[in-house]
Amino acid sequence: MSSLPLSKKRCVPGPDPKPSSDCSSAYSVMFKVPSGPTNGMPNKDSETDIDEGLYSRQLYVLGHEAMKHLQTSSVLVSGLRGLGVEIAKNIILGGVKAVTLHDQGTAQWADLSSQFYLREEDVGKNRAEASQPRLAELNSYVPVTTYTGALVEDFLSGFQVVVLTNTPLEDQLQVGEFCHSHGIKLVVADTRGLFGQLFCDFGEEMTLTDSNGEPPLSAMVSMVTKDSPGVVTCLDEARHGFESGDFVSFTEVQGMNELNGTYPIEIKVLGPYTFSICDTSSFSEYIRGGIVSQVKVPKKISFKSLLASLAEPEFVITDFAKYSRPGQLHIGFQALHHFCAQHGRSPRPHNEEDATELVSLAQAVNARSLPAVQQDPLDEDLIRKLAYVAAGDLAPINAFIGGLAAQEVMKACSGKFMPVMQWLYFDALECLPEDKRALAEDKCLPCQNRYDGQVAVFGSDLQEKLGKQKYFLVGAGAIGCELLKNFAMIGLGCGEDGAVTVTDMDTIEKSNLNRQFLFRPWDVTKLKSDTAAAAVRQINPYIRVMSHQNRVGPDTEHIYDDSFFQNLDGIANALDNVDTRIYMDRRCVYYRKPLLESGTLGTKGNVQVVIPFLTESYSSSQDPPEKSIPICTLKNFPSAIEHTLQWARDEFESLFKQPAENVNQYLTNSNKFVEQTLRLAGTQPLEVLEAVQHSLVLERPQAWADCVTWAYHHWHTQYSSNIRQLLHNFPPDQLTSSGALFWSGPKRCPHPLIFDVNNPLHLDYVMAAANLFAQTYGLMGSQDRAAVAILLQSVHVPEFTPKSGVKIHVSDQELQNTGASVAEDDGRLQELKAMLPSPEKLAGFKMYPVNFEKDDNTNFHMDFIVAASNLRAENYNIPPADRHKSKLIAGKIIPAIATTTAAIVGLVCLELYKVVQGHRQLESYKNSFMNLALPFFSFSEPLAPPRHQYYNQEWTLWDRFDVQGLQPNGEEMTLRQFLNYFKTEHKLEITMLSQGVSMLYSFFMPATKLRERLDQPMTEIVSHVSKRKLGHHVRALVFELCCSDETGEDVEVPCVRYTIR
Repeated sequence: MSSLPLSKKRCVPGPDPKPSSDCSSAYSVMFKVPSGPTNGMPNKDSETDIDEGLYSRQLYVLGHEAMKHLQTSSVLVSGLRGLGVEIAKNIILGGVKAVTLHDQGTAQWADLSSQFYLREEDVGKNRAEASQPRLAELNSYVPVTTYTGALVEDFLSGFQVVVLTNTPLEDQLQVGEFCHSHGIKLVVADTRGLFGQLFCDFGEEMTLTDSNGEPPLSAMVSMVTKDSPGVVTCLDEARHGFESGDFVSFTEVQGMNELNGTYPIEIKVLGPYTFSICDTSSFSEYIRGGIVSQVKVPKKISFKSLLASLAEPEFVITDFAKYSRPGQLHIGFQALHHFCAQHGRSPRPHNEEDATELVSLAQAVNARSLPAVQQDPLDEDLIRKLAYVAAGDLAPINAFIGGLAAQEVMKACSGKFMPVMQWLYFDALECLPEDKRALAEDKCLPCQNRYDGQVAVFGSDLQEKLGKQKYFLVGAGAIGCELLKNFAMIGLGCGEDGAVTVTDMDTIEKSNLNRQFLFRPWDVTKLKSDTAAAAVRQINPYIRVMSHQNRVGPDTEHIYDDSFFQNLDGIANALDNVDTRIYMDRRCVYYRKPLLESGTLGTKGNVQVVIPFLTESYSSSQDPPEKSIPICTLKNFPSAIEHTLQWARDEFESLFKQPAENVNQYLTNSNKFVEQTLRLAGTQPLEVLEAVQHSLVLERPQAWADCVTWAYHHWHTQYSSNIRQLLHNFPPDQLTSSGALFWSGPKRCPHPLIFDVNNPLHLDYVMAAANLFAQTYGLMGSQDRAAVAILLQSVHVPEFTPKSGVKIHVSDQELQNTGASVAEDDGRLQELKAMLPSPEKLAGFKMYPVNFEKDDNTNFHMDFIVAASNLRAENYNIPPADRHKSKLIAGKIIPAIATTTAAIVGLVCLELYKVVQGHRQLESYKNSFMNLALPFFSFSEPLAPPRHQYYNQEWTLWDRFDVQGLQPNGEEMTLRQFLNYFKTEHKLEITMLSQGVSMLYSFFMPATKLRERLDQPMTEIVSHVSKRKLGHHVRALVFELCCSDETGEDVEVPCVRYTIR
């Protein structure tokens, strides 16, 4: 399962923006190849094929142009400890041209706490050489080589980007100066225990093609003034969303034609619906219409060298609650480099002597710094903490910084997204024990085992506790794979009493391989959960992981029952849909278990931590519902490609899936089917029965030629006849009652199409529709376009004449108001029922519904969607969408990239450290949101659960009434006893009582029914009302109450947990 954030809104990337002509020279400068052996940006013109099957989800984040630049960039990653391997993994998955791994050191025990491609038998071997075979498996398109020599200038010259990790400052400066003067991009990344550092230098002049990756905005114009500057007013349906400094272009403006097709114009925003442009005083008068679209104009940005930036740093703030910390850590990290240079090691874990020395070194660095950089005062407590944990090596910190660093490498290669300017510091000191006395030096000493790097930070007690944890991971997609890797590295569930249970019912597809890094090409079609569990056992053979293939939900509550949940220490979600998230959240609240919730959408990601009795739950806050497209817009008045694509998806369902399903239901039990159909609302009964008659009688094909004829006729119905009928009802010059043009604003006036067998799009439609239609009847299709073209010459389409009296609804409100006239259709319904053939006459016949599958390029599904949508777009003069964009929108694809996933899961596992330690202070926890494209980071403490009260009793969503259903005499409580219990024990009068959707009791219940129920046991009433037997796994029921207090006032109360076993 892949993931999306808490927000359900999808970002829909448009086509890659092309630079305007006045900017094209700047664009080419960026990508030219220098004459010497060193080069900055790879050649823009080198054509590289992109494997869309593999990279599809990443392409929706980066776009084709950026991806091509990645594929011509060679990257050096120096330092193959935990951070280096994380960065290498992400950029290999991303699809750069080649990666070289550099390390002159040998694997140590401490490396195994975060270096997931080193095994215990690799201790003593060169880190780069031991890691190379495993990294090379990640992506067959990316050659991965090793180098164990010195970083000499001749060697460095062969790379577009150099990444340094775990490198002494002296070496960083030396390499940094060479890279800066030779146009090679440099990324420096470092992690020390709970601290991280990132630096970028992408040269004196780098051209940024797209700073945020968002699709270009557009709006409809309602007015443009003749003025200096001219003021543009947009239709007030929605805010335009532009910002001052944006560039825009205009199309379809009537009257003021000078605006159409001009170079991009810079704007100044005046209000949510207005902005000013250039001098329009000499232009023609504006009449009507027009679309204004944002244009992404490339811009140049400049970087200082490492040496210059070290003295005069610029910082990206990761946590605004720690605003002054980057300046302090800038001094602290320099002091740390001095310490390591003097001693040949990091400060010893939690050692006071070394901490004191580091503070002295930091004071000296601070004193030498420029006045603007000097810290006054220096935060000595922070520097001491840096010394305490600097010897540590933590997988979650490496995952976070490694995800960020890999994204910066991609920015360096492609010019897409705003780079880090130029320093970023991060710390997670909240992970340390809340009791400051809990850590002593003797608890943090190395023991020559795989967790040494983590014990150095947290001590051996936490390590033991991590091993005993029992966790439930829901989902083994991109986030699930990263979580399993981190669980294995930190030792979660790796002890004797520990366990990690992972469930996912999906199988592996090729498009997963680009970010679900535990899977390989030979795993395609295998089960995700089994494959991920096997892969993670290779990373840490001690992890006790069990894999399931169950969907979590009411249907599997006999598996994930009371004993399963009560045995858990926590749950981690790695889901791709909101409904299952809400379900798991409710289970966690009911069983009072911590929940780690996260999601990604392209370069955006979020983390929410849910702690019993301390925080609100995932369901406590919800996004506003996503805007749906009005039916009348889809049916008759589309104005954007999103409308035509949704229309095409609806067509697919109503032509190739729904009719076949209805026919099969009719053939199975005709009486029941007709009875259910007649109960449907509005005109649906008529539409359904007509469709069944069409499928079984009027349109049933006998051979392939009949399918072609049907597709040809359907083309004429949709793209010619229906449009001509619409224009008959509403001619192009039609005026509304207020005197305005009917076809104006969002209503685009259509035109009918004329079929042309030589137009590839027209033939695409017929080929796809005919093949899909044939599939629904189990007939053989054909891919012979020439034969179909010949066949079409003999097909006659009757001349269409628009009819008078045809009602076309202009708004959804108008559509709803017509529901009352259905009585007229009764006669037609009876006629249809009589005309339908009896199932007995069709013995052995069945149809084959087609389920939409976007990722198979041979099944005609996307062929139909693209052709159907673009033909309709042509009807309405809407710019068409290519297959790539059509697949994104029609397939509701969630854009995804490995870098975001890695970084987000790093943050999840930092929260996991706190959960396992049992942190009880709300401010210790961090909910987070980030957008790597900007780059932007936001950390906030979780919200406490809302508090309610009845009488003097305070309660939150974590509280409930616990009622023992079985009484001491062994008999179960009756409804009467239950009502009395609340009256005597809690002074509450129950007015309504329900279980799920079943109403068990209400004060307005008929007296006879009430008398019948009062003396029945509670479980008997539940079974009777829900018409379901209670399973043996059910130990307790949840009841919802409406109550009034002794004064008769309604009061809000918690739910009831009613224990029956």
